[in-house]
Amino acid sequence: MTSIRDFGGEFKLIDEITKPGGAVVGVGDDAAVLKYKKDKYLLFTTDMLCEGDHFRRNWSTPYQIGVKSMEANVSDIAAMGGLPTYAVVSISLTNDMTVEYMKQLYRGMYSVAKRYNYKIVGGDTTHSKTMTINVAMLGVVEKKLLSLRSDAKVGDLICVTGDLGKSMAGLKLLLRDVKGDVRAHLMPKCRLHEAREIARYCNAMIDVSDGLASEVNHICSQSNVGAIVYGEKIPISKATSASAKKLGDDPVDYALNGGEDFELTFTVPKEKLGKIEVNCPITVVGEILPKDKGSRISYNRQIKPLTGGFNHFKP
Repeated sequence: MTSIRDFGGEFKLIDEITKPGGAVVGVGDDAAVLKYKKDKYLLFTTDMLCEGDHFRRNWSTPYQIGVKSMEANVSDIAAMGGLPTYAVVSISLTNDMTVEYMKQLYRGMYSVAKRYNYKIVGGDTTHSKTMTINVAMLGVVEKKLLSLRSDAKVGDLICVTGDLGKSMAGLKLLLRDVKGDVRAHLMPKCRLHEAREIARYCNAMIDVSDGLASEVNHICSQSNVGAIVYGEKIPISKATSASAKKLGDDPVDYALNGGEDFELTFTVPKEKLGKIEVNCPITVVGEILPKDKGSRISYNRQIKPLTGGFNHFKP
């Protein structure tokens, strides 16, 4: 018997066990794309948060856990250029759960639903030895705004919103019990409104949930292209750099291989970049190349293959 880790990890497993369905776009993007109306598609996504992997109750308040569970799903809808409409929540509870704890958890969930104007309409509740939250979310997107991982073109600029590595910095601080800025890990925010604007001009888009290296490689694989990423250009905040310095780490590693920043990585023709108007920084971090160039990173005066990214079953 072959373990998932020995087989090659999370993404190779997904490729092995999934089959094409009746979707316009199925497995391989941030959300499934389904037929809906003449001018719109229906989007369908789901994300699971497991205690011990995605959150710890001794670190996070129930409100924060509720927020994080919803922001992760809205981020997938955002990356497709769409808007969330409805969500259902399935949750496993442990014996020590209280009514008060659950009220605060759902208060966090409802605060996100209010922020992005969608409804929580049901779900399921069961018992387990550890807490697990699974959110399934529907959204809609105008056909002209649908953004996929598979539409990058040679010559496109590779861009990111905001700054990267902040969630991993917070996680590392918590794991090592070092004081510092952990807010981005405990209660991240996605880029829904920015994504709607970017979708008007970009060719490909993906959310940064598994690290920049992973996201760029997903775009390359789906678009049948190569890429070069410039490590020195990756936007990293002063707080993230300070956290990495405390821990003796390189913050660029956090940006490349961390997860749950929920920023956006997108490719855009050079002539269209200046047309994008959003209330956050946009940084050019690389360029799309022909497939035979592969995906590479230029950093510390070296050019190497672009590998890494977060993987639950990384070998």
